[in-house]
Amino acid sequence: MSRLEWPSEGGASGFVEGPDGALEVDVELPRKQARGFIVVAHPHPQQGGTKDNKVVYMTARGAREAGYATLRFNFRDTGRSEGSYDEGRGEQDDLRAVRDWAAETSGLALGGLAGFSFGSAAALRVAASDGTPSLLTIGLPSAYFDEALPRPDCDWLALFGDADEVIDVQASIAAVEKLEPAVDVQIMEGAGHFLHGRLSDLRKRVEAFWANR
Repeated sequence: MSRLEWPSEGGASGFVEGPDGALEVDVELPRKQARGFIVVAHPHPQQGGTKDNKVVYMTARGAREAGYATLRFNFRDTGRSEGSYDEGRGEQDDLRAVRDWAAETSGLALGGLAGFSFGSAAALRVAASDGTPSLLTIGLPSAYFDEALPRPDCDWLALFGDADEVIDVQASIAAVEKLEPAVDVQIMEGAGHFLHGRLSDLRKRVEAFWANR
């Protein structure tokens, strides 16, 4: 396994040390000097989710077009990442490990956390417990939370497709809309969970969210 070094240009792939073994990570840099870095978490690892998911990839692309370096990674026991699936608990620590590695090796500040579906729940929990400058969730499943959703003290964009066929999207939207201070909830009309045919729209929304931060 190749130990990942922070790239001087373009991008790099390799492994960083996680709490349950090595984690597979892709780092990609923006065209100009990075303003900070964004970590993007993928959907459910036991349902085919990986760092190469199209929604995850396009989210990272939008963040780079807003001027941020991006990190996509495979949770434990996914792809070539080591360790065992931990029902969303240890996966939060995987996200922290990637975030902390980037902060230590890049010289850049954390710009925000992002996640899709299962990954959005992990990102929200880490944002709520650790803090983050900004948060982007896509297809957040409120059913993953036994109580009311936490409200981290940061700017938060929550994207949903109103034709989502995987989560209870109306319940999830309602749970986010109850929060104070208000979250920027954006509904992508006619879009399913995986945003088929809507990835360019997603990229534009992501770029707009992070463009002026």
